[in-house]
Amino acid sequence: MLKKNEEYVVEIIDNGFQGEGIAKIEGITVFIDKAIKGEKIKIKILKVQTNFAYGKIIEILEKSENRISNEDCTTYKRCGGCNLRHIKYEETLNIKKAIVENCLYKALKRNVKVNNVIGMEKPLFYRNKLQYPVGVDKDVKPVMGVYSSRTHDIIPTNECFIQNKECQIIANDIFEFIKENGIKPYNEKTLKGTVRHIVIRIGVTTGEVLVTLVLNDNKFKKDKELVEFLVKKHKNIKSIVKNFNTKNTNVILGDKTEVIYGDGYIYDILGDYKFKISPLSFYQVNPIQTEILYNTAIKYVGAGLDSPQNKIALDLYCGIGTIGIFASKYFKKVYGIEIVKQAIEDAKENARINNINNIEFFAGDVEELLPKIIEKEKIKPDVVFVDPPRKGLDKKTIDVLKELEPSRIIYISCNPATFARDVSLLEEEYDIREVQPVDMFPYTSHVECVAVL
Repeated sequence: MLKKNEEYVVEIIDNGFQGEGIAKIEGITVFIDKAIKGEKIKIKILKVQTNFAYGKIIEILEKSENRISNEDCTTYKRCGGCNLRHIKYEETLNIKKAIVENCLYKALKRNVKVNNVIGMEKPLFYRNKLQYPVGVDKDVKPVMGVYSSRTHDIIPTNECFIQNKECQIIANDIFEFIKENGIKPYNEKTLKGTVRHIVIRIGVTTGEVLVTLVLNDNKFKKDKELVEFLVKKHKNIKSIVKNFNTKNTNVILGDKTEVIYGDGYIYDILGDYKFKISPLSFYQVNPIQTEILYNTAIKYVGAGLDSPQNKIALDLYCGIGTIGIFASKYFKKVYGIEIVKQAIEDAKENARINNINNIEFFAGDVEELLPKIIEKEKIKPDVVFVDPPRKGLDKKTIDVLKELEPSRIIYISCNPATFARDVSLLEEEYDIREVQPVDMFPYTSHVECVAVL
């Protein structure tokens, strides 16, 4: 029987959904963080459950040829951000492909062909959105950085290898300004203090920067000084806003935003289109791979569909309208639905600035709004794009899709497990024709997919 704190020598037989190593001891599955398939390792058992256990590496006895050094990153051992950075990049793509295959096999009880993951040529410094919590350390001194894995302890972070370099420099400057001006950071224990998060977004193509300070109260009175300090140092900053979040929650942004410099938004270019990005709008964090993702989705429209230019398309969970706008030139009419009102305002503006007249956007919950739009507009869509959040599609939307019977559904997924579940629910009516994973988040265990049903 496995016991906590006991040591064992194990062979790593596989890697799991979070990239963790998997071993078997006396028939019990043991998950070991940062272990790689093929390695022989001495481990210590940290926790034992009924059917599985967790262990940690004490010593690597036989190292995998896929293991690489990550000594250049000072936070790697504690931070859960890029949890696969100890593995060769090409091998991380193989792990992600296996994750998608395993999820589909579990849900469908059969093998589904999954294409090789499309990776990045330069898989570092790719994030166009930085979100650093600001808080206090154990000595109640100000700290800014990333959360330690599975905790809310903040690890001081000067450089992160997946964040945009310019965003990091700006974040460090803001933190220095906060300290020098005696502005109190938020304390999660007392729920007091002013600055909770620094959020910085950059249009990678345009170079435009949007700074958001997330505040817990109204005590930040240095608007003018902050604007002067930042804009003088960083010419690319186009807007600075204050966002208020007074709730005791893990959600970073609150509903109320106040612009203190610029227009409160920036622009970026994806493919042939220009997009407006405001603090609350969803925009993919890796624009290079996003273009590949969307072009793959559009490619699936043309493959075997007769004269799509006469067809109707739906873009569900449309965000700021990116996919619908990409697809608009291939269809007679596109309808987009999204629950975030601000995102829909941005989507309408994005259609306007790109001179697109055959797309209409609606704000509301997809499951509530979709049946109403179908009835009101008297439409029968030929193609439906779905890009749901991590929880996947709700049952009502799946039922409506089955009823509508579009000739194809193009499913863009950020979670292979809920994607596989949804495909199994649609399987009575639909065949899965192609699954193309795209590595949107290099060196993390996340994988995005485009599938045509």
